[in-house]
Amino acid sequence: MSHTVGVRRAQKQKTRQALLDAGLLLLEEQSLSSLGLREVTRAVGVAPAAFYRHFRDIGDLGVALVEESLGSLHAMIRAILAEQERADGRIALVVEAIATHVREHHAHIRFIARERHGGVRAVRAAIAAELDRFADEVAAALAARPGYADWSPDDMAMLAQLYVDHMVTTAAAFLEAPPDSPEAEERIACTARRQLRLISLGCGQWRTD
Repeated sequence: MSHTVGVRRAQKQKTRQALLDAGLLLLEEQSLSSLGLREVTRAVGVAPAAFYRHFRDIGDLGVALVEESLGSLHAMIRAILAEQERADGRIALVVEAIATHVREHHAHIRFIARERHGGVRAVRAAIAAELDRFADEVAAALAARPGYADWSPDDMAMLAQLYVDHMVTTAAAFLEAPPDSPEAEERIACTARRQLRLISLGCGQWRTD
């Protein structure tokens, strides 16, 4: 019996992932608000009724795509902030991590960039919540480092949000870079590193009111 339950669970997860993959592929050419449920199920080869065993509606599928798109980036950025002592080292690793993530998850990042201000409220809210969580994690990681002991929680939150906004802007720039152009990617990376270095230098002069 337990073997049967395990097989069913695995098949259910496989179908769910197939629906997510099909939705992401279809969203390469359109926005989520224009995506039809039947388009997704037709691409997977399941009946429309099967969709509702996994998602309430297309918006719910979009929220799951948000988690899939941004979830893996959390641990990577946390590790860099926690482990790399030198500011220049952190800057270089963060920019490279963003470039690699965009390179390896191009469709996911395009989805986030398009839907961040798109027409599906639940997805906009999910993206905003993920980015807020990023900011909270960045603030906690920075607060544990030397040099930030005198910073107020509000100032630390402001700095973390600045870093997250920069991360989103940098990811969007990498996304729009011409394909197969290392030179264009390096120009974007160089600009991003210089901007982060400017923020880092400014932090050394900041005094909480």
